[in-house]
Amino acid sequence: MILTVTLNPALDRTMVVPNFQAGFRHRATETVMLPGGKGINVARVGKALGRPVIATGFIGGRKGDQIVSDLNDEGILCDFVRVAGESRISTAVVDPNSNEVTEINEQGPLITPDEFAMLHEKLEYLGKAADVAVFAGSVPPGLSDDCYADLIEHTRRLGLISFFYTYGEPLRLGIKARPHYVFPKLVEAEKVIGYEFSGVEDRIRAARRMREMGAGSVVITYRYGCVAELAEGEGSRTFIGSVPDLDIVSPLGWGDSIVGGYAVRLLEGDSPADCLRFGLACGAANVMRYGAGVFWPADLERVLELVELEEVPAGA
Repeated sequence: MILTVTLNPALDRTMVVPNFQAGFRHRATETVMLPGGKGINVARVGKALGRPVIATGFIGGRKGDQIVSDLNDEGILCDFVRVAGESRISTAVVDPNSNEVTEINEQGPLITPDEFAMLHEKLEYLGKAADVAVFAGSVPPGLSDDCYADLIEHTRRLGLISFFYTYGEPLRLGIKARPHYVFPKLVEAEKVIGYEFSGVEDRIRAARRMREMGAGSVVITYRYGCVAELAEGEGSRTFIGSVPDLDIVSPLGWGDSIVGGYAVRLLEGDSPADCLRFGLACGAANVMRYGAGVFWPADLERVLELVELEEVPAGA
């Protein structure tokens, strides 16, 4: 089973607004509202692929009630820690003419030390039935930058495989906790390494450097491809992945879907390269639909045959 941990869930509202311009009145031609936060989006992918999943994290208030209700409607099992604060709404405005996305994200509730301790208790209970723990998304107010590192270390003691991706200092500190898989966006990898990458060689060096920092395998994602340094046996293999030209409607959920697809195939016993190929196909199918973690099986089947993986020779 896949256990996803989302510290800062949200009601994700995607609004389609042609020719969007700041400062003007617009009417949305389409609106999609789904429970979100990166871990929840991964859970949605796992559920769509037929893998048992359960989502946990923090929720509060009426928005939290709606998150739970909507997840139940989707058939996604969840067991959250109820907090005193109010869960958030995240709004994304997608301009279909330019494929540009404008995001406005609320901050999220303040998490107390007692509430964080309750999440550890929840992990102890839920982890007994899980094989993989996915830690993903932003850190809400009240938690320290090393909160993910603390949680990753907890799940290692439980014997779970850990997937991890977030931002900034929590990402850097979390890598030091030795998660099995790390999926940073390109800009976040640059922040961890400390400089802006000038080409694919810098991306490869960064992935290898993050393995030296503690990560087991590293997949650096960008539009619409990745550089991956995947542990295999006593060593690792380096891949550059890309997807074909797509009918993109929204980039939201690209990285989340890669993680979800990779985790599912990992539990099915596939090789690291095949897990990566399938994850990229899930990401590609997702950007063809509105809603993070949403895709059509026919799209997935079609693009899976078109994903390209190029292995980089060792030492290159």
